Amino acid sequence: MSEDKDKAPVLEMRGISKTFPGVRALNEVSLTLYPGEVHALMGENGAGKSTLMKILSGAYTADAGGEIRIGGLPVTIAGPQSAREQGVAVIYQELALCPSLTVAENIYLGRELRHGLRVARREMETACTGILERLGAGFRADTVVDTLSIAERQLVEIARALEAKARILVMDEPTTPLSSRETDRLFALIRQLRADGMAIVYVSHRMAEIYELSDRVSVLRDGTYVGTLERAELSADRLVQMMVGRDISGFYKKEHAPYDPGHVVLAVRDMRDRHEGGRVKGCGFDLHAGEVLGIAGLVGAGRTELARLIFGADERASGEVSIEGVPVGIRTPLDAIKAGMAYLTEDRKGRGLFLDMSVGDNINTCACSTDARSFGVLDLVRGRTRAVDAIRELAIKVPSPKVNVGALSGGNQQKVLLSRLLEIHPKVLILDEPTRGVDIGAKSEIYRIINALARRGVGVIVISSELPEVVGTADRVLVMREGEIVGELGGHSGRSITQESIIELATGAGSGTAEPLRAAA
Repeated sequence: MSEDKDKAPVLEMRGISKTFPGVRALNEVSLTLYPGEVHALMGENGAGKSTLMKILSGAYTADAGGEIRIGGLPVTIAGPQSAREQGVAVIYQELALCPSLTVAENIYLGRELRHGLRVARREMETACTGILERLGAGFRADTVVDTLSIAERQLVEIARALEAKARILVMDEPTTPLSSRETDRLFALIRQLRADGMAIVYVSHRMAEIYELSDRVSVLRDGTYVGTLERAELSADRLVQMMVGRDISGFYKKEHAPYDPGHVVLAVRDMRDRHEGGRVKGCGFDLHAGEVLGIAGLVGAGRTELARLIFGADERASGEVSIEGVPVGIRTPLDAIKAGMAYLTEDRKGRGLFLDMSVGDNINTCACSTDARSFGVLDLVRGRTRAVDAIRELAIKVPSPKVNVGALSGGNQQKVLLSRLLEIHPKVLILDEPTRGVDIGAKSEIYRIINALARRGVGVIVISSELPEVVGTADRVLVMREGEIVGELGGHSGRSITQESIIELATGAGSGTAEPLRAAA
């Protein structure tokens, strides 16, 4: 990176401000980007990262007074097409592709090659084949995008940027939908692009990715520029303090008493799914009152599938569930809720929240029967009080319960969903990827909630792909591989909970991991 800093910046954003009605989203923010660097942009949800990148991409227009320079020259970015003409390409978390078109048609969308009025599809396919080969794509230019995986669609977006001769590439949370293997391939490609001189702005909440990829990190907080760190200056404590404005020492602190090994709140035995080949194969375990139990494993190991079987969201081939020592017949999620179990899905937008409804309505969804008065009329005052109390207790950043939940940040949406589940007063709470797509401050709040529930005697299961999260929050960890529970860490297992021991069990790399645990001892 030191060599690159001797070069002229490819991008300079100076004193950029943006005001929406009643809100100052950005206040004189600056960002400098050099050729051949990966520059991470970090900050809590609502810090202004997306707004700054939307100004760079032409989606928003900055307030008067700031300046953008590309290649040393002042430019006016009047819209997305203007940004592309200046060499700026953005790959959003929600990929902007047309599924019904081919790869080549998406790469040239809006800039089609033509013979007169006819689109020259063959020429476009030939022209972009070299770029696809350079990227190591395993698909052809005439492949319909709808048939591609998420990782392959990302390659199409990158190919589009390369074909357009982009000098600046913005990547917004690019690994969120990817498996670990797909993420590794993406990282290799990013390093290749950096070596080729591409300037990359990398937006992510994931510390491990920042350490692995970034040459420099700039931090925004509450719409203001906090500072930039060189790679050698990076540390988790320093980044967190810059992002949240306070020291979060002991980020994963376990602030609940040791669980009672004699008080089993949930017992699962011989759980199997009906999928051909088996995604869940005879799993069993015990969860204790006041325990935080982590379930770890690689993508595809069967963690979410096991949770959905326990909760009655999917049909099981076999399996028994007992709560507080009493066998319960759970065939549907409603059965599970009535038995005292709640499940926070990994897909909060698709399967958890009602995005077109208000925060208050989302919080009260599971309490409708409680609020029902004579003739089915809801006690709206009681519902409003509950929503206000939940917003205060979970520190949900929203001015009113009437605000549409779809307008909230990811962390606040997650807390709305959590508050709804807590209204059930569960004995067992299953959290599937509870901090996915959530900023550092919101993560800290969610960990506080987990600890508070454990102190109240709730049995909490945390399914997470973030190993530091599993290690830092769980009293005991079960590791799954290929649909089976293959090992236990912590508790009475005699093995410490470490990232290395989890990976060893999850991959089968170590000795003594061949025998799966069919049921808890």
